[in-house]
Amino acid sequence: MRCPKCNHEQRNTEECESCGLIFARYRTVQKRKKEAGFQESRGGEKGSGGAMKLFQFVLLAAVVAATTYYFVREKGVSGPSHSLPAHQTVAKTEQPVKVAEKVLNRKNSTQIASRSTGFTGNGIELARRATVSIETPWGTGSGFFVNQYYIVTNRHVIEFDKQKIEEFREKIETARRMIDLEKQKLKDFRRKLRQYPKGPSRSQLALIIETRQKELDKVLPQQEEREAKLEQLTADIQPSDIKIIMADGSEHQADDVLLSDNYDLALMSLFSGEYNFLSKPPGGRKLFQGESVYTVGSPVGLRNTVTAGVFSGYRRIETDGEVLLQTDAAINPGNSGGPLIDGNGYVYGVNTMILRDTEGIGFAIPIERVFEEFSSTLY
Repeated sequence: MRCPKCNHEQRNTEECESCGLIFARYRTVQKRKKEAGFQESRGGEKGSGGAMKLFQFVLLAAVVAATTYYFVREKGVSGPSHSLPAHQTVAKTEQPVKVAEKVLNRKNSTQIASRSTGFTGNGIELARRATVSIETPWGTGSGFFVNQYYIVTNRHVIEFDKQKIEEFREKIETARRMIDLEKQKLKDFRRKLRQYPKGPSRSQLALIIETRQKELDKVLPQQEEREAKLEQLTADIQPSDIKIIMADGSEHQADDVLLSDNYDLALMSLFSGEYNFLSKPPGGRKLFQGESVYTVGSPVGLRNTVTAGVFSGYRRIETDGEVLLQTDAAINPGNSGGPLIDGNGYVYGVNTMILRDTEGIGFAIPIERVFEEFSSTLY
């Protein structure tokens, strides 16, 4: 519905939410004006001058009544929730148009976010559609679109932790030495077996050799798999190694990957289409303690999972001085890299970690760090 006076668009068909015009009265006045013009065009034929004067008097009374009602409403006597404050006045006809624009800007934030992506629905559903699952040869995680073409996630989701790689390498090398020693023992046992005469001792040694060889045969394939995985972990990450799974189940490969040197963040590009994305809160709005927040991600492989909680506060990490967002919304393995949002679908952080041996203590990197770290790409 477009207001015929100030051009404000809305769904309310009874009155304008911007200028307060009553549509029914307006249509009545316009109808009467049209009828008056028709009567004037026929005045020369019928000579009804007296009747015309009476009609004009009635029309004037109706206009005065409508105008009075309009200004009374403007003063806040019984006006809508978006009426002007009492100390403001309408000096020019352009002013109501500007007020209407401000009202539009204050519309439901979900509709604003949806307009930028072409998606209609509530904020949490928007966030769910903008969130992706990420699979690599060594694990799974989550991510989300920050514009039509770029996905943010945690660096540790697509790059295995270097310290853990070294620990893994040490275990594999130890296992390899143990296997080599076992092979040497079996070789010595077989040499002794050839020297033993037939009897219980020879049979017992043969049984020992057979048993230990079976155990070694079980371990060797597992060792080979671990060594192959270590080779993958130590190789440079390739976009083709990363599988991106959309909310609709479609699978894609990243076109390019950027890793942050300062934060647990990574940025992936996907140019195969234009996708739903999440927006930062307007005006740099901050979360307040106790405010409801939500996480979206793929904990333990359960894709498109939403968990709810509250914002617990801002926490400064002593080791590097970085400030993280703390929440009691469930963050589990696989949630890493997913968004921390409010009920309107605005994103405030990138879920990154939990404290071990605790419940309800999770952390997210502020979304501002993403745009600071990858500013040359995102802007």
